[in-house]
Amino acid sequence: MTTPLLQVSNLRKTFPIPGGLLGRIKAEVNAVNDVSFDVARGEVVGLVGESGSGKTTVGRTLLRLEEATSGTVNFDGTSVLDLPPEKLRSFRKQMQIIFQDPYASLNPREKVRDILSHPLKLHGIGSREDRTDRVVSLLEKVGLGADQLDRFPHEFSGGQRQRIGIARALAVEPQFIVADEPVSALDVSIQAQVINLLEDLCQDLGLTMLFIAHDLGVVEHFCDRVIVMYLGRVVEMGRSVDLYSNPNHPYTQALLSAVPQPKPGRRKDRIVLKGDIPSPINPPSGCVFRTRCPLADAECAKVVPVLKDLGNGHKSACIKTT
Repeated sequence: MTTPLLQVSNLRKTFPIPGGLLGRIKAEVNAVNDVSFDVARGEVVGLVGESGSGKTTVGRTLLRLEEATSGTVNFDGTSVLDLPPEKLRSFRKQMQIIFQDPYASLNPREKVRDILSHPLKLHGIGSREDRTDRVVSLLEKVGLGADQLDRFPHEFSGGQRQRIGIARALAVEPQFIVADEPVSALDVSIQAQVINLLEDLCQDLGLTMLFIAHDLGVVEHFCDRVIVMYLGRVVEMGRSVDLYSNPNHPYTQALLSAVPQPKPGRRKDRIVLKGDIPSPINPPSGCVFRTRCPLADAECAKVVPVLKDLGNGHKSACIKTT
């Protein structure tokens, strides 16, 4: 059996909330709680869930843009969370991120040639003379051209800016990319273009990707496997074809029931969840989804469900359906 490129085990991230005159910690935000999953080389894994479920925090913690509270992240034989600062900087060549907001992620005072040259200079890639050629090649990979080298970010549309952000992530030739909701800030008409671009790049460059998203329709089309999170915990995971055709967890069923149907006149029973997602400062006891679950009873408040294998790598954390 091939060893996964990325192995995440029992990842946990809490954010302290200071209070009082002395700044003592009065509470903690449980952003990510006991998350474990693997990503195979060349695989695209979707990470989905409502806002506040911990998706972005997982992605940022893997790259050590946020420091994990506990757990392990093993990337191609390297323990990422144990790397000292001097080694972490060079290791970042292997793992890059595409940020959600194409407007905020680019320096408005720099031209495109400088934005894309910085990673090359930082990691000593190429000579000074051939960096311009490398930057032009990057632009062409994402559907832009050399005539746009000396333009500033404000001179581009949102979709074009995101293409520049993708080019910047590719500049150091990483093996793994975290795409943090890369199309959610774009017009619907542009989203498909960017998704198709990412799909082509994954195939052409052999990239491995963690694709964080809200749009489950996009995830079904683009991702090999899907991980569903709720309030910091993984509640279901599996191959896209299995999870979409036979969702097991009540939360996954509710999410999929909200996906619009492409065929007019085709009706689908909608599962409407009651209430709002609870606060991660004081999550419910037992199953974190029980306060909104239509199947919940007294037992769900006492037992923390674990992921059970349903076969073929499809796992679900629900004591009522597994």
